[in-house]
Amino acid sequence: MPGTRDASQMELVSDSASRGGVQSARRTPTRGLVIPRRFSKPSVHPFDEVEWETREAVIVDEKGEVIFHRRNVEVPKSWSQMATNVVASKYFCTRLRSDFEETSVKQLIERVVRTICTWGMEDGYFATQADAQTYHDELVYLLVNQMASFNSPVWFNLGVEERPQCSACFINSVEDTMESILDLAKVEGLLFKWGSGTGTNLSTLRSSKERVSGGGLASGPVSFMKGYDAFAGVIKSGGKTRRAAKMVILNIDHPDIVEFINCKANEERKAWALIEAGYDGSFDGEAYSSVFFQNSNNSVRVPDAFMQAVKNNEKWHTRAVLDGKIVDTYDAVDLMQMIAQAAHLCGDPGMQFDTTINKWNTCAASGRINASNPCSEFMFLDDSACNLASINLMSFRRDGLEFDTEAFRAAVNIMLIAQDILVDRSSYPTEKITRNSKIFRPLGLGYTNLGALLMSWGVPYDSQQGTALAAAVTALMTGQAYVTSAHMAERLGPFAEFKKNRECMLNVIRMHQQALNDVNAALVPSTLWQAAQKVWEEAVALGEQFGFRNAQVTALAPTGTISFMMDADTTGVEPEVALVKWKRMVGGGKAKLVNTTVPMALKHLGYTPEEIRTIVAYVDAEGTIEGAPHLKPEHLPVFDCAMRPAKGTRCISHMGHIRMLAAVQPFISGSISKTVNMPNDATPQDVMNAYMTAWELGLKCIAIYRDGSKRTQPLSTSAKSENQAETKFKASRRRLPAERRALTHKFNIAGHEGYLTVGLYDDGTPGEIFIVMAKEGSVVSGLMDSFATAISLALQYGVPLKVLVNKFSHTRFEPWGYTDNPDIPFAKSIMDYIFRYLALKFLPPGEQADASGNGQGLQELVAQRPMQTVAAQQRDDEGAGWLSDTPPCPECGSIMIRAGSCYKCLNCGSNTGCGG
Repeated sequence: MPGTRDASQMELVSDSASRGGVQSARRTPTRGLVIPRRFSKPSVHPFDEVEWETREAVIVDEKGEVIFHRRNVEVPKSWSQMATNVVASKYFCTRLRSDFEETSVKQLIERVVRTICTWGMEDGYFATQADAQTYHDELVYLLVNQMASFNSPVWFNLGVEERPQCSACFINSVEDTMESILDLAKVEGLLFKWGSGTGTNLSTLRSSKERVSGGGLASGPVSFMKGYDAFAGVIKSGGKTRRAAKMVILNIDHPDIVEFINCKANEERKAWALIEAGYDGSFDGEAYSSVFFQNSNNSVRVPDAFMQAVKNNEKWHTRAVLDGKIVDTYDAVDLMQMIAQAAHLCGDPGMQFDTTINKWNTCAASGRINASNPCSEFMFLDDSACNLASINLMSFRRDGLEFDTEAFRAAVNIMLIAQDILVDRSSYPTEKITRNSKIFRPLGLGYTNLGALLMSWGVPYDSQQGTALAAAVTALMTGQAYVTSAHMAERLGPFAEFKKNRECMLNVIRMHQQALNDVNAALVPSTLWQAAQKVWEEAVALGEQFGFRNAQVTALAPTGTISFMMDADTTGVEPEVALVKWKRMVGGGKAKLVNTTVPMALKHLGYTPEEIRTIVAYVDAEGTIEGAPHLKPEHLPVFDCAMRPAKGTRCISHMGHIRMLAAVQPFISGSISKTVNMPNDATPQDVMNAYMTAWELGLKCIAIYRDGSKRTQPLSTSAKSENQAETKFKASRRRLPAERRALTHKFNIAGHEGYLTVGLYDDGTPGEIFIVMAKEGSVVSGLMDSFATAISLALQYGVPLKVLVNKFSHTRFEPWGYTDNPDIPFAKSIMDYIFRYLALKFLPPGEQADASGNGQGLQELVAQRPMQTVAAQQRDDEGAGWLSDTPPCPECGSIMIRAGSCYKCLNCGSNTGCGG
């Protein structure tokens, strides 16, 4: 922890400070912070404590073609190939950005840390040069050992540009003038260009039911949203690697609220109609490119008064923006049901609970909180920005349900100081954001790997102990961050608007402290619980004495790309996605591995080494732990994941996600990025109940996503190996009897209907197929007839069905997409669907798995085709969960998975969020 020292007391650092604690005694005021050495050694550079090696970094696209390749990349030996690929492809400084080119993680980390420490010395953050050197060593140690990381803009820009953009999250305001409306489009465009995200509340704009000065009706915010959306779409596709990330918010009392609620759902229906008419239904295809609002997350902002009106079945009024007069009156329940139905259909709108948000506003005297960034973790005053960083919780895990609280506090201290140093030296897109960033100094420190931490301890994510542990760890992080902020205020001064907001901020700090009373201390290790209590006592006392350097200190972001850099198994506050994953190997290729958290959990639960090996082998073979030998039924919840495995039935319910959010939210300054996943069979009433529960439990916001609600599935190509075995075929033709049994199957692929008829031999095996897809005489009809005839002849001449299935399954061409067959929910082409259907109907179970890319056959497939995309392999292997309609990665084309309200790519490490 930062302390102080003067000329006569150069070595005065309390025992608690040396362990990462806080020296509470008053000392002679001097400028600069004392940095105790916790991780590094005085005479050893942190790089010298790490074993290094040289590798190749390779990323392939969905077709197996190399899109990035760099040789002689120097990385720590303990880093995975994925981490290597991420830093080499995204973070290494190249000659395109500077006059030199990085080839080593040493250069990358030193560039960032050296810049931060230089600025820190110049701006008076350190008491002495020795403290600056200690700080340098401590920060390098955390970064090179994957214990913490900054958001992507820091790695991109720091040490490369004189005034770098270091913030990932922005909130912009808009006024009810044409100049302001157009200025917002410009600011958003610049932010999208550099990969950052932004959010705006458009409730300041007059509704379409109000007059303008010329006498006509105003366009209304939804109309302007179309323009903003078009700009976002153009910039997204203008050669940049990150899709535009933006949040659009409208208050529930705005006269255009009904249009806003339904706008995205209406566009979704248009896309469905286009898909059914034969237009490309992929994410970047003609259908979705032709409709509006595909580049934003939409949220309705509601006060407690509205939610109470819903509960009490009362009326709700919308009011004119200019004069506040009542425009329309609705049943509050009707509006709430409308929100739920729209979210059920397309995932939007989410909800933000205005009263709760502003109840926790540390700067209420300066203004209200009206909006958030796209992923909703940053909620602060209009025209503000936030730089993010995350700590890897697994780095502080100890056996026996223990957590290294002192080391964790020291890491929080180091990271928060670095984030604060960045505030004054960063660039911002507008003068308002520049000013507010410097007078409020909000920061967004968070963590990653919570799900892995809980599972490794043998604790179910959705359990009372799971939520209690998460709450305690989060409380320790935010409490320590405010302690650090108070110490910086003592040495460097509080943020400029602190005096104006002193009472409201101290009240919020006490609310955080009081929230500990709601945590079940009996379920938390005593050392962790006592540390959390102590740190909040210190935060309150130091804040009252010195104030705070930062108006906010923590936020839980999706941490997509930087989680890959830290080799985290889980991102942000999320649980494990699945029990198996694909690990990139040095030199290319991938290997299927059971997550390391599984054996750790089994060991913690008391299983013997032999039992652990048996259970892990079962998970590796089956993709699920359900039915594993030796596993006790009461331990099954420990291994529940966000995705339901193809051969299992268990997963974390949407209410389990909400309960975790409710446990963690009282200990976060900002908010939490997380989409609550709901199964396909969830109803609009289930969505409404989820929203109501979220409000009742004190969440600041919530977004849901119902699996499969979009009718698109741009599957990544799963490269199939040809059967290498020599198969001898009979030269004679086995004709079917004149009168034979047949099976007719109707199918639908992305709105394209067809009929498959299979003629059967007397023994029930297929001997011919007929495919009807279009009117007689058309090109499609002729091609299908010819293809079916060729396959029929192949079957009758003895070509094994398995060979045909292996050859034609997973071929990709239009039409492809969502089907109405629950056994084959997505097809990459007509051929893919037909032969996977034939495999399920006529091949024995062991050969079905091989033919469809599942099970043991993938081991050989990986060895033969090392460039197959991770996303395709994981999708084929898991076959279930919320991968059903996620977009392709804009960099490599592989299918992404959800990370909060955004997406992350398991192949190249990209994410679509705000730069985390």
